[in-house]
Amino acid sequence: MYTTLLVEDEKLAADRLERMLQQIAPEIRVQAKVDSVGAAVAFLKNNQPDLIFLDIHLADGSGFEIFEQVEVSCPVIFTTAYDEYALRAFQVNGIAYLLKPIGQDALSASLQKLKSIQASGTQVASLDALLAQLRKGETPYRKRFLLAYGNTIKSIGIAEVAYFFAENKAVYLVDQSGSKYVLDETLDQLAEGLDPEVFFRVNRSFVVQVAAIRQMHAYSRSRIKLDLQPPCAKECISSSEKTAEFKEWLGR
Repeated sequence: MYTTLLVEDEKLAADRLERMLQQIAPEIRVQAKVDSVGAAVAFLKNNQPDLIFLDIHLADGSGFEIFEQVEVSCPVIFTTAYDEYALRAFQVNGIAYLLKPIGQDALSASLQKLKSIQASGTQVASLDALLAQLRKGETPYRKRFLLAYGNTIKSIGIAEVAYFFAENKAVYLVDQSGSKYVLDETLDQLAEGLDPEVFFRVNRSFVVQVAAIRQMHAYSRSRIKLDLQPPCAKECISSSEKTAEFKEWLGR
């Protein structure tokens, strides 16, 4: 019997992986399931499982950040959506990976591969080499914002952001709870650092996160009016020149 830590920010995916492990590898006991870099680091400071399943893309950052904050000596099986070049890097470095969505055959094969991995010291060296290689190709999208909030300073992760908007020469960040913060950046500067799969610049005043779009309405001149969640007092309407691109983005 040996223990494993599941690091996965999608609860359904974590629960499904746990069920598959119970079916095909009953000797592996899930010691804990965590959904963020911070939670994984906190757990690993006090526990050392025999194996980690790690999602690379987490809500509060990259799974690679865990290894910068705490020492990990056990084998790691990555769950990843990286391209073929990066997957070859996993193979060369002798570390198992699972390409999402995870299937039982792939999981079983990865566990078989795990049995042949060398001692933990060699594993750590290989892991370090892999991280250095993969980081070279990472796209540096914005991960968090450091904001003034009254007399305090607050850090907000990108997953907490609902949308940005500009009004009266000021730019605001609105989080999912509806709290609003002033930014010292223009929307142009912001848009350059945001993941285009998640955020879209619908007009000169708004950059919205796809999950913040509650409802859409046809508007004049083929434009689209957006109802946002949390609500915004300022109207959000796609510009004429952005509407076609916006519809294409929504359909991806």
